[in-house]
Amino acid sequence: MRIPAKDWKAVWELLASGIRERVLGSGFTDVVLGLSGGMDSALVAALAVDALGKEHVHGVMMPSPWSSEGSIADSEALAANLGMETFTVPIAPMMDAFDKALAPAFAGKGRDVTEENIQSRIRGVVLMSFSNKFGWLLLATGNKSELAAGYCTMYGDMCGALAPIADLYKTEVYKLAAWYNEREGSEVIPRNIFEKAPSAELRPGQTDQDSLPAYDVLDAILHALIEEARPAAEITLPGIGADEVERVAGLVRKSAFKRLQAAPLLPVGQHAFGVHVHM
Repeated sequence: MRIPAKDWKAVWELLASGIRERVLGSGFTDVVLGLSGGMDSALVAALAVDALGKEHVHGVMMPSPWSSEGSIADSEALAANLGMETFTVPIAPMMDAFDKALAPAFAGKGRDVTEENIQSRIRGVVLMSFSNKFGWLLLATGNKSELAAGYCTMYGDMCGALAPIADLYKTEVYKLAAWYNEREGSEVIPRNIFEKAPSAELRPGQTDQDSLPAYDVLDAILHALIEEARPAAEITLPGIGADEVERVAGLVRKSAFKRLQAAPLLPVGQHAFGVHVHM
């Protein structure tokens, strides 16, 4: 099953104008966001530059010991193409400080998602520090697929006063980014960002698909659950088993508490989060 095509020009204009209105209407002139080398932050950066002008958009790269050289290079290439200012704040020393401070309390416990979430939350603190110090509004870069499945960290990558693409599924994020490059007539968003496997890079070799179904599968199920409001038990999709549908529905149910604390989004469809989702 494919998610119905959108008018990407209209979506872009809606999101860009939404960013402009929300930022200026809140008394801000500038925004800041984390640049990870991934597609979500790349798209949000491009939208923000379109909405506010390159001189009003600031990116922060926060490499950890698990960050690939490619992700840093991709962030730098994106920022250069957009003409936006960037800062680099390595977070390894902060990760080490947390490890040492928590070691006595965590004695005998192995490393797990706790340390991964700490890494994300360190980045949230860094970004909020830039927001406070310079008076820049922080943009969250999460998408609808992540929010729906709970593949996000409260007080980490969910930090922000506005989440511009949180009503776009991950597969739609790629489509809108491709439309933008076509509009610009060049690879403003570098080709490598399109081609590499999505990853939060919270541990060595991690990809999103370690925790989630492939995004085309995930988004097809989410579309049926959310946009079509179909109960999980009634969803049948070609090539997707009932157990996978129930798994995704379970993720949506379990992560509802996170979405209650998500940054405000810019709705682009009929069923932005906040409406009832049938399970």
